[in-house]
Amino acid sequence: MNGLYRLSPLGSLPVFAIIALIVLIVLVIPLLILGLIGAAFSRLGFSWIEAVAVILLMFLGSFVNIPLWTFRRREANTGTRTPVVFDAFTGEPVPDERLTTELSINLGGAVIPFLVSGFLLVEVQRLTGESLLLQAGIALVIVALGTRFFSTIIPGYGIRAPLFVPAVSALALGLLVTGGTGLSAAVVAFAGGTAGIVLGAGVFTLPAIKNSSVSRVSIGGAGMFGAVFFCGLLAALIA
Repeated sequence: MNGLYRLSPLGSLPVFAIIALIVLIVLVIPLLILGLIGAAFSRLGFSWIEAVAVILLMFLGSFVNIPLWTFRRREANTGTRTPVVFDAFTGEPVPDERLTTELSINLGGAVIPFLVSGFLLVEVQRLTGESLLLQAGIALVIVALGTRFFSTIIPGYGIRAPLFVPAVSALALGLLVTGGTGLSAAVVAFAGGTAGIVLGAGVFTLPAIKNSSVSRVSIGGAGMFGAVFFCGLLAALIA
């Protein structure tokens, strides 16, 4: 058996070391990222625990869509006479090409950012005596119009908002309308940016949805959540 097999003097220790290293990386890196993001959000006036709670709620809430309304839409013309929709019970083709779209609102990408924005605006006014509603409203309108222009409707998927344009625009507007960095600029960028994305990509695109083949639309959902979260993170960095 000489020369065929060699036993390591350390036994299985290297294997366990590799496994331990992998587990450490899998656990530590997300915690490190969460800590860095939590530290950024804590600059908005939250305690570190509150900041981490908000981030976790946004992530977990991104999987929750709250149904709002079901409306009828007209399917885009396929150019053929073959019907593409059939009755679920009889199997007969549906003569009318009008279909329904389910509209919902995402908990993590719309509801929670709205609540956080409202809390921050009230908190800043309580701490400084300064109302930022006008500045946040200006940022909201401009970000919403820009987001609507760059958003796209993807058949079978939904609405996709641009990732960087709204966040950078909100950041610039926060600095511009408040005259510099700090908590006020960050709150304006956060409130105006996140609400502007939801309004521009979600609400302003609904008329176009009626002429598309999208069957489900989630305001603040998959196609918008990344833009909303990135906007909030970027705003927190200038606090």
